[in-house]
Amino acid sequence: MTKAGGHLRLGVNVDHVATVRNARGGIHPDPVRAALMAAAAGADGITAHLREDRRHISDDDITRLMAELTVPLNLEMAATDEMLKIALRHRPHAVCLVPEKRSERTTEGGLDVAGGHNHLAPFVRELVGAGIRVSMFIEAEPRQLDAAKGIGAPVVELHTGSYCEHPPGPERERQLERLRAAAAHAAAMGLECHAGHGLGFDTVGPVAAISTLAELNIGHFLVGEAIFTGFAAAIGRMRTLMDEGRA
Repeated sequence: MTKAGGHLRLGVNVDHVATVRNARGGIHPDPVRAALMAAAAGADGITAHLREDRRHISDDDITRLMAELTVPLNLEMAATDEMLKIALRHRPHAVCLVPEKRSERTTEGGLDVAGGHNHLAPFVRELVGAGIRVSMFIEAEPRQLDAAKGIGAPVVELHTGSYCEHPPGPERERQLERLRAAAAHAAAMGLECHAGHGLGFDTVGPVAAISTLAELNIGHFLVGEAIFTGFAAAIGRMRTLMDEGRA
């Protein structure tokens, strides 16, 4: 786990490079090329969400990422039998279990670990048994943190959407305090704590300053910013803002 004041890892999510590719049904832009560029630009790892409906990342993308990446791959997936088989076949460095609904544009909230213990426990056992680092994508709530610990997941990722969606002011500060308290609670239980969802240049600094966080996962904002400045430049600026926040 990252020590207080230590290096804060950046995981770059390449899902929405695949979204642009799939809009035309061709092969460009290539999310694997984006992943390699991200690693060269300073990403500590790559995140990709293989959805049931394959709306962005494809099975072939995962195969190629596993073959070509020199940094860890974090595979986001729903807790389904199909996805478990895929994860056990590829054995990525990490799997982050997330909620998934066909109707949502993006992941709308955290996984209900407390309410889904009996369903989730077998997935965690099999993934951990295969040597895969398992993370649970959850809301910043003590109940969900306690459930993740109880289910045997070594890592949690806090959903930062509620913090990011509010403009600067009292409500954003309240949401930031929730993240701080949850990260401290995770650390006290021995859980490695990550965070992500919706983070951008104007919101990342205060989150990076939470010393008990080990990793931030950021994707959509970086892909969008790359249209204007280039992918490497966007990642480089994010890395600088994270380092300044942590310092």
